[in-house]
Amino acid sequence: MKEEKFYTLKGYSLQKSGAVTGAMEDYLEMICRLARSGVSARVGLLAAKLHVRPSSASKMVGQLRRLGLVAFEPYGAAVIPTPRGRELGEYLLWRHHLLHRFFCRVNGTENELELVEKIEHFLDRRTLENLCQLTRRLFPEEDCNAPPPLL
Repeated sequence: MKEEKFYTLKGYSLQKSGAVTGAMEDYLEMICRLARSGVSARVGLLAAKLHVRPSSASKMVGQLRRLGLVAFEPYGAAVIPTPRGRELGEYLLWRHHLLHRFFCRVNGTENELELVEKIEHFLDRRTLENLCQLTRRLFPEEDCNAPPPLL
C-alpha cells in the first residue's frame, strides 16, 4: 500500500509554487467585482472594501501587477484587470457566488458571506464543478452557472 504524504496547511500551499495566494484572490475578486459594476477600482477603495490599510492594498496590487493580473500606475490611478486577470477574476466571482448560494440554501439563510470567505480558497475547480451539479439536483431552480449579480 502506498504511504500517504501528509502536510500542514502551509505545506500544501507551498506545493503550488507560483500560485496566486488566497489574499491575492480576494483582491482580484474585488477588483473584478468593481470593474463589472462600472466602478473604478482604486487602491483607497480596495482598502475600504476589504477593510485593510491603503499601504497593504497598494502592496498587494503591486504583487498582482507583477503577476500580470492587473495594470495600474501608482498614486491614484484605477486598477484594471488584464485579460488574464479578468479570466481568473470571473472564475473567482463564479466560485464565490456558487458557494454563497449553496450555503444559503443549505443553512436556510440569506447571507453566508463569512463562511464563504473562510473556505472558498480551499476548494479546487473539480470540486466546485461537482458542487454545481449537486446544487442543480438539490435545488433545480438555482442556476449555478449564471453570472453572479453585480454589487
